[in-house]
Amino acid sequence: MENRVDEFIKNPKKALLTLALPMIIAMIVQVMYNVVDTAFVGRLGADAIAALTFSFPIFFILIALNSGLGVGMSSRISRFLGEKRKEDAENTAMHGLFISIIFGLFIFVGGIIFLRPIFSIFGAANSVLELSIDYMSIILFGIFFMFSSFMLNNIFSSQGDTKTPMKVQIFALILNIILDPIFIYVLGYGVKGAAIATVIAFALSLILFIYYIKKKSYLKIHLSSFKFSFSLVKEIFLIGLPASLMMLLISVYFMFINKFMAYFGTNYVASFGIASRLESVITMPIVALSIAMLTLVGMFFGAKRYELLKEISWYGIKISILFASAIGVVFFLLPSLFLRIFTPDATLLAISSAYLRIEIFIFPLFAVSMIISRVMQGMGFGMPGLVINLVRTLLISVPLAYIFVFILKYGYLSIAAATIIGGVISSIVAIIWMEIEFKKIESR
Repeated sequence: MENRVDEFIKNPKKALLTLALPMIIAMIVQVMYNVVDTAFVGRLGADAIAALTFSFPIFFILIALNSGLGVGMSSRISRFLGEKRKEDAENTAMHGLFISIIFGLFIFVGGIIFLRPIFSIFGAANSVLELSIDYMSIILFGIFFMFSSFMLNNIFSSQGDTKTPMKVQIFALILNIILDPIFIYVLGYGVKGAAIATVIAFALSLILFIYYIKKKSYLKIHLSSFKFSFSLVKEIFLIGLPASLMMLLISVYFMFINKFMAYFGTNYVASFGIASRLESVITMPIVALSIAMLTLVGMFFGAKRYELLKEISWYGIKISILFASAIGVVFFLLPSLFLRIFTPDATLLAISSAYLRIEIFIFPLFAVSMIISRVMQGMGFGMPGLVINLVRTLLISVPLAYIFVFILKYGYLSIAAATIIGGVISSIVAIIWMEIEFKKIESR
């Protein structure tokens, strides 16, 4: 229970790994919620897999909204800690919790009303549509557990404690693995059972977080810490809203890709679904590393150690590219070995393997844009990450994929090619933008 800023300043590279490794484990565990659900539901057939594939972007929207608020809160907490202003950091944490609860209420009501039209617009139909609605309707009831848990997770991470969130995430995953087969098969709820198991895991992880926040947190989180500040709310939103929109862009991007894949048939939607689940195994560790970067950059920025900020930023980019490239090689050589986790269907394996072998080239490009986006957020700039990801997804990849599929009549693999082109352009934009910001702070 101490401010770790001085410790991190002494050895920034070690600090990055110290923060990132538990977070990587926690993020892999987090994404395994969907992997586990897909693995168990996959035995129910292609319609069930397609239903989860259509549900994933909606689920991702929920994560994006709360994650963005968490980024806004974490950035401000880290900078306050760098400035040695503990009480202001605690007040920021309380603001983040209250905002997330209010957001959760609005999203719950809106989600219940608009689920069916959203799924219909993006290509779900007949039994797949009904299964998708069954799954997400239950997930929405767990939104308050999920949102509060995510914010408490961010409070720990922003103060330099990534081991506690890791422990909670592992507990929740183990619980989900135990409950999934019980609710899906034993009790016969099918796709609904996977959602029920996930919501229960969220609820119990929240209880565990509350216990740890009282016992292990450097920041004391209680009502007496809260003093309403419009400027704090404004700053959380100025950083958090673009961060949420950044992740929402990814969700909307997945919706478009689902629709493009639906043009080729349900098997292609299901195949893209299992390939994207496997991709999430590589993207989540990069996201975890980027969040560790946000914490360090925020602390160094608050402490005015700009030379360390620049050094750790480039180091994080190099590490993430190496990691993404190494995993990409493994997936390229042995795609079916990993895809069999989700389905034994030979047709789905053939389609998804071919897609994955092209898609892996986006991994290092995604690493560059994600790390740089978090570096900018750590310095208090929310807009660059949004623009970088807007370029990558809706401005480049989606229009190109549409042209390839519907105008040029290319096959489904052209969709993967479009994402690579988007990744190259967005990475160039990200590097140039980061260097411009570095020159600005160096001149202070």
